Amino acid sequence: MPALLMDLTPLRVSLPYRRMWLGTSLSGIGTALTTVVVGLQVYDITGSTASVGLVGLFGLVPLVLLGLYGGAVVDAYDRRRVILLTAGGLTLVGVALTAQAFADLQDVRVLYALVAVQNGLFAINSPARTAVVPRLVGLHLLPAANALSSLSFGVAMTIGPLLAGVLVGWAGYGWAYVVEVVLLGVALLSLRALPPLLPEGDVRRAGLRSVLEGLRFLRGRPTVRGTFVVDLAAMVLAMPRVLFPAIGAVLIGGGARTVGVLTAGIAVGSILAGVLSGPLGRVRRQGLAVVVAVLGWAASVVAFGVVVALSPVPTAGGGATVALWPAAACMVLAGTADTISAVFRSTILQAATPDALRGRLQGIFIVVVAGGPRLGDVVLGTLAELTDEARAAIIGGIACAVGVALFAVLQPGFRRYDALHPTP
Repeated sequence: MPALLMDLTPLRVSLPYRRMWLGTSLSGIGTALTTVVVGLQVYDITGSTASVGLVGLFGLVPLVLLGLYGGAVVDAYDRRRVILLTAGGLTLVGVALTAQAFADLQDVRVLYALVAVQNGLFAINSPARTAVVPRLVGLHLLPAANALSSLSFGVAMTIGPLLAGVLVGWAGYGWAYVVEVVLLGVALLSLRALPPLLPEGDVRRAGLRSVLEGLRFLRGRPTVRGTFVVDLAAMVLAMPRVLFPAIGAVLIGGGARTVGVLTAGIAVGSILAGVLSGPLGRVRRQGLAVVVAVLGWAASVVAFGVVVALSPVPTAGGGATVALWPAAACMVLAGTADTISAVFRSTILQAATPDALRGRLQGIFIVVVAGGPRLGDVVLGTLAELTDEARAAIIGGIACAVGVALFAVLQPGFRRYDALHPTP
């Protein structure tokens, strides 16, 4: 049993990594909390779901635009300083959110602007934190460190929304934002203990030329590029979250409760994969592991679609049918597979990229991670309009599996990749 549990070695052997992991975990909970609270506040002000949807748009645009440039900034300066400055900026955004809530401004434009600034800072902060992991723990501990990061993310995505609902209902928006500021403040204090982390190798000035250099590196590294291709196949073709509202309203029943259970299922799977990640550090062919994990994601989504298709029609005014829990179990399996894929994709990206380019490649990673699921919402949403939600999940999962299997056949070097002996 101990061999199955997550490897805590990175936390034991590297004090700087331990402090950064703690800071990242606390700030992750705060960010997840704020995302829900902002959505609730926007809806409270406007009564419009479309206005809530604009929150995502105002967050996505700076995340994508600054993801590329932010990576160039990370590769040009002391990464400790970049981490601290952006973390401090995120804390100030939390203070501004708190102030507008207590002042009762009732102006969604302020919220949209603060969300945009918050995501712009995150687009620089996240690549900086990820780029320094190999320096803090070494290549041999990358799978274990990335598993710990996945666990942190899963816990944040579970605790943050739950905490948001409790705090808003109990104390209001202002005090909910106060909790975020406290979490971010403690995280900032933890991050201050990081050592100087100047980029190694040929350091370039941040700018368009630096960004293009990162893109050229990606073009010439099929193994690194493959991590993005596989992730896009999974997220664009088989991300089922856009189907949840209609499934809860019509196919399974249960409404918002069903949506919550299905969404939580993915987060639970992420936590489960993190807790039981012990064997991941012993895997040597990380490219093959990514392929197998994404095929597991696709199979789980297909199974989810089959469960929904076979679900009995919910009675008028009734709750969810018995199909809810098998469907949720499929989402737990999907979340587990996605997290395993993320662990090895991050390991490949970090190991195969020179230190001087890690910030820029992590910036591209942010763009892919942010944009893929949103494109997936469009693809599966459109497919559901043409067929129905169950068929959309089944077709999307099959398309993902076929695409990834074909990629694995055409790219044998990706299947053979070993992070301990990295090659292009």
